[in-house]
Amino acid sequence: MLLSLALILIALRLAAEIFLSLLNSREVRRRADAPPAPVAAIMDAATSGKAAAYTLAKGRLGRVELAWDALVLAALLLSGALPRVYYALCPVYVDDVGAVGAWFWWSRVVFLIGAGIALSLFSLPLDWWGQFRLEQRFGFNKSTPGLWVADKIKGLALSVVIGAPVLWVLLWLARLAGGAWWAWGFVFVFGFQLLMLVLYPKFILPLFNKLTPLPDGELRTRLMALAERSGFRASTIQVMDGSKRSGHSNAYFTGFGRFRRIVLFDTLIGQLAPEELEAVLAHEVGHYKRGHIPKMLAVSAAMMLGGFALIAWLAGSAWFNPAFGFPAGDLAPAFLLFALLGGAVTFWLTPLGNLLSRKHEYEADAFAREVMGGPAPLVGALRKLARENLSNLTPHPWFSGFYYSHPTLVEREAALTGSQTTTSKTP
Repeated sequence: MLLSLALILIALRLAAEIFLSLLNSREVRRRADAPPAPVAAIMDAATSGKAAAYTLAKGRLGRVELAWDALVLAALLLSGALPRVYYALCPVYVDDVGAVGAWFWWSRVVFLIGAGIALSLFSLPLDWWGQFRLEQRFGFNKSTPGLWVADKIKGLALSVVIGAPVLWVLLWLARLAGGAWWAWGFVFVFGFQLLMLVLYPKFILPLFNKLTPLPDGELRTRLMALAERSGFRASTIQVMDGSKRSGHSNAYFTGFGRFRRIVLFDTLIGQLAPEELEAVLAHEVGHYKRGHIPKMLAVSAAMMLGGFALIAWLAGSAWFNPAFGFPAGDLAPAFLLFALLGGAVTFWLTPLGNLLSRKHEYEADAFAREVMGGPAPLVGALRKLARENLSNLTPHPWFSGFYYSHPTLVEREAALTGSQTTTSKTP
């Protein structure tokens, strides 16, 4: 019964995602020949047409990926492959005196890590196609097959080196703390995530990208002056060689306290004028000054705590694990099943999280407008980035409302300039 319910939830999510994707593709086609006036003011006809083609191509690939992922997940659940591997690998019972050997715990860690790696392998062909066919076709791919393979190997190694100890500690806490393990597990994992905010840019990011200090000159002087007058003191401004993988651009800050640093993609520096880069930086500072980081961390913490409590309840039940072929009461299968099936439930909450994110983006835009003395620099930057990245400026409202963590460019311009503009209300 529970297995059937899981399959229904997977199918419902797939149907909803494909419906929204097709709805968005139809809207893009409808607007491609006659874009609204606000869109025509941002992109010329040739760029708009290319952006529409890029969006439609990503939509087609995305639908194939959605169907493939759902098929793989359903096949794994129906085949019983995961329980068979689990019973072959993991001791189920302790000995007569309740002693537990090291392999009892490490076998479960190996099972979870191995299952995660095996599942990720199914997505590699479509991932490769997206990088070397779709992105290549539209001029964004800068990677090479060798670099792509190296990235996958590094990601695999990191998942083992970092994931294995974390999982072992969680299982150890479950043995040590008994019924209260989930509270201690939350404290451990959330604390580890905060630590990674400091460690990631210093030790992990350099494994994939080269970070160099922004050279002295007018741009660095302007950006440091903007950070200073906006109350955001960063330890450094660094440039990341994002262009070795993609033509897309971005900027962000990472870390906190004295470890805080500003990171600019080299592609971004090549695309924007100094004043526009200041506006982008001011937007990122706005997230910090408006308290968005601790707010999002609080939301993440609340969801994580709820997730741990739910896993503990499911693992302790007599019906959850057995419904999928695993022994009742074992925490490791409950972790895996929660990771596999949780998305089929939390998917329906996606619009709520993105609604909060879009609110934060409007607030950061308003901060940048205030710091820059008007909307023009940020509007100019956003327009250039939309053109360079072939952004979809005419998404269907249902699609953008469900998926977009940022308002559309037309919506952002309207908020920045105080104008009232819409692109579509067609269902």
